[in-house]
Amino acid sequence: MITADLSQIQGRRYPARRRTQNIVGGASPISASTFAMEFVTLDPDGGQMPWHNQQQEEVYFVLEDEAEMCPGSEKQILYSGQAAYIPSGVFHQITNIGPPPMKMLYCHGPAGDVGHWRQEWEGTLPRAGVEAPPLPAGARPQCTDKPV
Repeated sequence: MITADLSQIQGRRYPARRRTQNIVGGASPISASTFAMEFVTLDPDGGQMPWHNQQQEEVYFVLEDEAEMCPGSEKQILYSGQAAYIPSGVFHQITNIGPPPMKMLYCHGPAGDVGHWRQEWEGTLPRAGVEAPPLPAGARPQCTDKPV
């Protein structure tokens, strides 16, 4: 049996104020050909996975706290225990709106890196309303901070 221990997976910090730890795929000892899974901690008050799209399908599952979820032109609050499905190609963003860190799992298939990770590190994410569709009305702004 191959196991992954979250306490032993360092993960990576991203400019949009989150930490991502690979449970399946990437640096994890577990790999699968049809999906990948990550544990994500969004920093308090605004940590996010900024507005992006990708070819993989995704499911975001909130474990602790709450977040503003914006898939396409929709905006709603996700609470602990709720999941959201994001179809391939749809621009989306999730933002922590609470003071504690927000914890979630996300699964995407097929497995492999997703382009927005690299774009975020290079400071080349398509900007909402400029190179990408606009965020839904009233949504938290997209983080376009460049890495330090």
